[in-house]
Amino acid sequence: MHIPDGYLSPATCAALYAGAAPFWYTALRRLQRWLNTRLIPLLSVFAAFSFLVMMFNLPLPGGTTGHALGVGVATVVLGPWASLLALSIALLIQALFFGDGGITTLGANCFNMAIVGSLVAYVVYRLLAGQAAITSSRRVVGAALAGYAAINASALCAAVELGIQPLLFRDASGAPLYAPYPLRIALPAMMIGHLTFAGVAELVLTGGVVAYLQRANPSLLELTAPAAPRGGAPDSAALSPDARRGLRPLWMALGLLLALTPLGILAGGAAWGEWAARDFSQAAARERMAAASRNMAPPLQAPRGLARLYSLWTAPFPGYAPSFVRQPALGYLLSAMFGCGVIILVFMLVGAAWPGRKIRGSPFYKT
Repeated sequence: MHIPDGYLSPATCAALYAGAAPFWYTALRRLQRWLNTRLIPLLSVFAAFSFLVMMFNLPLPGGTTGHALGVGVATVVLGPWASLLALSIALLIQALFFGDGGITTLGANCFNMAIVGSLVAYVVYRLLAGQAAITSSRRVVGAALAGYAAINASALCAAVELGIQPLLFRDASGAPLYAPYPLRIALPAMMIGHLTFAGVAELVLTGGVVAYLQRANPSLLELTAPAAPRGGAPDSAALSPDARRGLRPLWMALGLLLALTPLGILAGGAAWGEWAARDFSQAAARERMAAASRNMAPPLQAPRGLARLYSLWTAPFPGYAPSFVRQPALGYLLSAMFGCGVIILVFMLVGAAWPGRKIRGSPFYKT
């Protein structure tokens, strides 16, 4: 679902950057009123969580791969504005350092996964969870279905963006300039895998984490449940003064997930619509592309616009495979550690700009 450089026209990329900008601005303005050192650990842990979740590739029909996003649980805990900001940072780090998603297409990837994903998850969760108690099983079901809806809404946006490229952008001979497959190929190719394997993974992940938080630290679920009866849940307004201790289970779970990241390379094959430009001229790669695209053969060479933009940015560790590490599993693990470290550093720097101030009216403010 990480659209690479070259698969979308510059006009499409500009439109999606413009579409994402108001949401980024609104998120920053809203969080500026709430930002304090208690929010920073939550943002960093869920940004790193999403970063790691997206490294666990799952085999999908047609020989391609996919992954969960972590957007469901991030939205249930943080709310939609903080969630879209956390995921946008994770996607930025992936694009800059690992070439997972493009620089020109970063606006599109953030729009699809961070913005649409967070907003859809929030609406579905609030509708399904209603005013149920924080520890109610209804919230687990609502969160699970919110995650499922979110990842499929994100996949649908990506499929439409890719599928309209050959319709709108062709050269003088009628050949596609960017993504080569039309909507009738792109929609089923993207959606079948996400409605099944990747969507179920997001559903189980979101429901499982929310069920765990209900036992371990239910106060973390209060931000997106303003009308819920608190019952026996701690009256901590989302984080108590000893929040670091309350977040310890999350950091431990993140560490475990980090240690397991080498499992993410067990599923072979590229995700649909994320092929390298060179794949279009290689027989074996072309066969895989056709098999994943209803047996429609790709162009004999990469479309001209795609080839021009694909190598616009060279990531230092492309494919999460540092060139100085010979063992793929070790390289993948080191990339995961580096990515999480950069994400945490980014949020630490953000926190330094607001040194520990407490803002009344914030759901993270505690008298």
